[in-house]
Amino acid sequence: MKPVNGRFTSVVTLLVALLLTGCVTTTDSRFTREADRQKAVENYVQLATAYLGQGNIERARHHLDRALELDPDSPQALAALGLIYNTDGEAELAEKSFRKAISESPGYTRARVYYGAFLYSQERFEESRDQFRAASRDTDYKDRGSVFYNLGMTQERLGQQQEAIVSYRRAVELTRGDARSLLSLSRVMVNSGDVEGAARYYNRLMMIMQRNKRLQHSPESLLTGIRIAQHTGDRNQEASLVLQLKNNYPESAEYQQYKALISNDK
Repeated sequence: MKPVNGRFTSVVTLLVALLLTGCVTTTDSRFTREADRQKAVENYVQLATAYLGQGNIERARHHLDRALELDPDSPQALAALGLIYNTDGEAELAEKSFRKAISESPGYTRARVYYGAFLYSQERFEESRDQFRAASRDTDYKDRGSVFYNLGMTQERLGQQQEAIVSYRRAVELTRGDARSLLSLSRVMVNSGDVEGAARYYNRLMMIMQRNKRLQHSPESLLTGIRIAQHTGDRNQEASLVLQLKNNYPESAEYQQYKALISNDK
């Protein structure tokens, strides 16, 4: 079962999930045309990111080395190299690669997404926000919904709740109601005092969970639902969610928050 959770998980896992994978055949023949050389670079980078997604760092590095031999300034290869450095714990080298990729091609949105995630992992939230904000302007980027979701997370960490609401709402629109985005939007709207608005998005989340049995509640989704049920006076819903939170996540921070809530009410 997969819990519904809006929190930022492993940076590398998150990013590699966005990459195209598959088998690509390349040759070592000399390239007489620029188009051939660039195609070979793309193929090597694609292979490298596929291996990176499988956790095979050695093979990923091998193919990136081949790509960089052909084009030392390839933004695609440099951005992927930054992921490998980050996986190896080489933060300084990772940042250097991300920054060079962006310098070589400021319009290469994927490099900004990688760099934004890296900066978030370093808790450099203002810089992370700026990278995600720049990436969000690329209307042709195929995973733009995730960019807005990541932007919302950085805005939350900066205490910019209204801005986060705008970003999460855009993520919901672009993903046609992704569960992760719906939960984050509902939670932030509750925190901002718009509980009725939050309830509309939370109800959409509940319908998705009913249709998809692989999804289950996380402490975050349960507490968000409890707070909405308290506001709307739905005692049955509140009791059901409280029971799940108590039984399934008794040690969670959300259950402690719930106990603090009822203590304050008394």
